[in-house]
Amino acid sequence: MRCPYCGSLDTQVKDSRPTEDSAAIRRRRICPDCGGRFTTFERVQLRELTVLKRSGRRVPFDRDKLARSIEVALRKRPVEPERVERLVSGLVRRLESMGESEITSEMIGERVMESLKQLDDVAYVRFASVYRNFREAKDFETLLGELEPRLVEGGAGDDLAARRPRDPGLDD
Repeated sequence: MRCPYCGSLDTQVKDSRPTEDSAAIRRRRICPDCGGRFTTFERVQLRELTVLKRSGRRVPFDRDKLARSIEVALRKRPVEPERVERLVSGLVRRLESMGESEITSEMIGERVMESLKQLDDVAYVRFASVYRNFREAKDFETLLGELEPRLVEGGAGDDLAARRPRDPGLDD
């Protein structure tokens, strides 16, 4: 593995262990040339995915970009990083196991929204507002109207911002 600091190809693994959800191997590495330390993750990749963008462009699927977009929606929300990692790993696994090597950005966006809707209502609204390109307050009202029946079932008087984030698949 190439050192990200000096470019040396001679790096050594100092520690290796599975991640909490066992979906990856976390490796701590050190470069003997510059002494730099860094972490890498090894994950199973079922297939090489290509994303078909709205513009018609095709780009390689980027797991990190998916994770960043979810992290932005969850910023300052009481959701542990491990739960975010499990969410991202689950989404990637579902996309890879669909049997298609090419997936649309819309398909990815809808799957992310489904997962966030189960995990945290505020993050769901944040992500939806960007993904669906909200232009006015009415767009938010419409989305909140879709959430309202579910919130009423969850208990009268629940405040969207105060709701406890759920763990999709674990809290159901």
